[in-house]
Amino acid sequence: MCGPADAPRPAAGGGTIVELVPGRYRLRGHVLPDGDLRDVYVRDGRITFEPVPDAETILDGGWLLPGLVDSHAHLALASPAGPGADPDERVAASGRAQLAAGVLLVREPGGPDHRSRNAGPDRGLPRTVTAGRFLAPPGGYFPGLAREVAPNGLAAAVAEEAAAGTGWVKIVGDYPDLDGRLTPNWDTTTLTAAAAAAHAAGARITIHAVMPETIAAAVGAGFDAIEHGTGMPPDLLSDLAARDITWVPTLIISDGIRQWARDAMAAADWPTIDGWVTALPSTVAAAARAGVRLLAGTDAGLVPHGMIATEVGRLLHAGVPADIAIAAASWDARHYLGFPGIEEGAPADIVALTTDPRRDADTLTRHAATILDGRRVVSSPLAAHIT
Repeated sequence: MCGPADAPRPAAGGGTIVELVPGRYRLRGHVLPDGDLRDVYVRDGRITFEPVPDAETILDGGWLLPGLVDSHAHLALASPAGPGADPDERVAASGRAQLAAGVLLVREPGGPDHRSRNAGPDRGLPRTVTAGRFLAPPGGYFPGLAREVAPNGLAAAVAEEAAAGTGWVKIVGDYPDLDGRLTPNWDTTTLTAAAAAAHAAGARITIHAVMPETIAAAVGAGFDAIEHGTGMPPDLLSDLAARDITWVPTLIISDGIRQWARDAMAAADWPTIDGWVTALPSTVAAAARAGVRLLAGTDAGLVPHGMIATEVGRLLHAGVPADIAIAAASWDARHYLGFPGIEEGAPADIVALTTDPRRDADTLTRHAATILDGRRVVSSPLAAHIT
């Protein structure tokens, strides 16, 4: 939902110091998703299964993930650096918070600017896939956040944001009108043209969608993914699975959606939205059973950065099987976004755990070691007096 004015933030001056230490490393553990017990070596920033004689052993028995993934986060928003910081530092501080949580890949479906495109391991930050700026009609999103375009200019704006991002474009599909009634921002014809423009530019297109009619219109228009999907109709799940449309349900913001509805919408819509939020976990579990690809995303920007383990917990509590919930925040998300897992020659992105996260998801908050691009991540809280 990305309402930065109301987003909870860490205390002023808070944040994370992150140091990336290069080296040659050995980790022995069960490599997920297959679970095979292997010796994994890191040399020159890459993974190899060939022994490296002078490698430092940093894990001898445990489980190895190809990094965690937050598939819906906005690095410029709710940054530990604070709203008055330089835009690049806001992005960097959020990225460090994500990295400290074991997130080695962030997907940013829209932002207030293009600064996140510069994030990545060369800056000591997670790999980042961006969608350029949010696209909305005038008055169709939180003030000051979106690039506002008229319906007849949406397709052209999509092409421009596809070029500015790294593989994605994001449309804001619905928002309260001047009377506070939640309303679709676009008609199906406009959405269809937007999807065609994105695909012609070689990008995927996703949509912020709360209302059932917005979700249905995006499915019919050929969108690649649905963000939030709060009012997801259960009878659409088979279409999502058949069309390979990904859903990022952001369960973690459910209370925020309820509060947003009360703050920004007409009272007549409150019961409807409350009902959607109440039904959402069971619909997400049904989606998993139907074969819909689910990705774990926190909507950091409405909540603090570094909460991906909490979102995995929400998926599990909803009834999503453990292997699917962990995959949604790790290997399946990486594969979907075009990044390899733990395999010969791949960039060395690894989170080492002492217990199997499919049996104990709490272990996602207790990392034995984290390696980004072949460098070991050493992080510590930034003292409150440091600015």
